[in-house]
Formats: sequence, C-alpha cells, structure tokens
Amino acid sequence: MAFLYHLLRSRTMLWLLFIVNVLGTVYGYIWYKYQLMETPPQFLIFVPDSPTASLFFVFVLFAFLLKRNWGLMEAFAIITLFKYGIWAVVMNILVYIVEGSLDLASYMLIFSHGAMAVQGLLYAPFYRIKKWHLVIAGIWTLHNDIVDYVFFMMPRYSMLNEYFQPIGYFTFWLSILSIGIAYYLCIRKKHFSLSISN
Repeated sequence: MAFLYHLLRSRTMLWLLFIVNVLGTVYGYIWYKYQLMETPPQFLIFVPDSPTASLFFVFVLFAFLLKRNWGLMEAFAIITLFKYGIWAVVMNILVYIVEGSLDLASYMLIFSHGAMAVQGLLYAPFYRIKKWHLVIAGIWTLHNDIVDYVFFMMPRYSMLNEYFQPIGYFTFWLSILSIGIAYYLCIRKKHFSLSISN
C-alpha cells in the first residue's frame, strides 16, 4: 500500500495522468461534436458528460502538480469520473447484449471509461473535499440527470432507445451511489498528504 501511495504522488505519474486525461478530454469533446452542434445553447455545458468529468480531473492533477488542493474540483471529479465511467461501461455491455457484438471503438470506450472510474477513486485519500463541495457537485450531478432524461439530452445510443426509462432510472441511482462513495471516501475516511516526489 505504501508503494501505491508513493507511486500515485510521484511527479512522473501525475504528469502521465495529466497528459492522458488532456488527450482523452479533447477526444471526448470531438466524439460529442455532432450532438453538440444540435444541442440548445442552455444545455451545452451538460451534454458532454465524460469529457467534462475528465476535464475536472485535469484541474485536480494540475493543482496536485502545484502542490495544491482544489476541493471543489476534486468533488466534481470523483463523483463524475465514477458515475460516467461506470455508466459508459454498463451501456456498452448493454449494447453487446442487444446487438450481439461490439466494434473496436466500443471496447476502447469500456477500457477508457473503466480507467476513468478507477483513477478518480485511487486519488480519493489525497482529496481535501468539504461538505459544501460535495453538496454543489452532487446538485450538479443530479441536475445533469434531469437535463439528460427530462430534456432528452442524454448520450446517443440509438440501439438502446427502447430502454430509455430504465436507463434513466439506473442513471439516477448511479448518481446517488457516486455521491455516497465520494462522501464515504472523502468526508468520513482519513486523508493522506500529497507531497509530490521527484
């Protein structure tokens, strides 16, 4: 465990994750390009879920590299990375169940989004999240569900359209679980110092 904490706080690891998440964020926004072109302006910020989650983590990593903690960004990151990471994995598995196969891009999405969820949790002991940070990030997350499933701005998986309502129900409870995990790991548990090693 000590080795893992040393690895996570090493400057090399932080820079590697920073670069990977920047590239993943850029790719994610490109992936949403066509949906964003058709999205009403008031919903634009809420539509690209996964790249926005990784963007939050980019800010967290940048702060770590500066030997700082930005608690509000950390709250947004841990909740949204876990939620949308797990969500995308489950949706692609559901696509496989419905279609009987997946293309290479779908397998890439499963791997990359699974990694999103894991990285957000791995750094939880180093976050400095306060209760008000968690409240704001939680409200954002639940509001995003309303935008997606009340105003129909959810990510497009046309082959899953007939499962719209159960997916929305699943997504709501995944949001609650994500907020609960963030509370347990970052408010109730002990924290560690993130002194950056060379």
